[in-house]
Amino acid sequence: MTPAPTADDVLEAALALADEIGWRQVTARAISSRLGGGPELVIAHYRDLNEVADAWFRRALAAATATPVDEALPFDERLARVIGRWLDALAPHRQASLAMIQGKLYPSHPHHWVPLVFSLSRLVQWMLDTAGCPAIGRRRQATEVAVSALVPVALWRWRGGDDKAVKAFVAERLRAMERRLDRIWPAQPFGGARKRTQGPMSETPDSPRVKPSRL
Repeated sequence: MTPAPTADDVLEAALALADEIGWRQVTARAISSRLGGGPELVIAHYRDLNEVADAWFRRALAAATATPVDEALPFDERLARVIGRWLDALAPHRQASLAMIQGKLYPSHPHHWVPLVFSLSRLVQWMLDTAGCPAIGRRRQATEVAVSALVPVALWRWRGGDDKAVKAFVAERLRAMERRLDRIWPAQPFGGARKRTQGPMSETPDSPRVKPSRL
């Protein structure tokens, strides 16, 4: 007896069809037909094609975060490498990946808009964590906003196929981001805030309190 297709089998069939006929033409029936059965083969793993697309982007993220980056590199270079890995993971199905995102933005699919925002937020969080983002507090928040704005722009440029130019653009924008943030919040060591400089009149936990004398 032939084993039932797995979730990965369904995803691979969907990607193969997308490369052949375009993601917009892919249907659950077409995927299940390619797998030699009915739509129940797809429904067993995915509620709709949007979930199939989400599975593909999760696979790309897993590839981008699977290997640690060199901690000796500056943070902006580490992050640029992580974003580059993510784009490389999507590259084998470039047009399908772009069409998946476009499908989530259709005016007739407003139920996909909010989840797309949260998906971008999670993607950026994982990228920052993999790159070992040293920022905390407001600088961390500003970094998240900047990278969240950069990723869609990078994807738009990436559609043309010049991966080297896109990676150079990402690296340059991240360097510029760090320079701007350094002017507002000086770089902080990973894992904690900068230490306050102890002045001659500052107290430490071990220093005795001296009560002022009364005249």
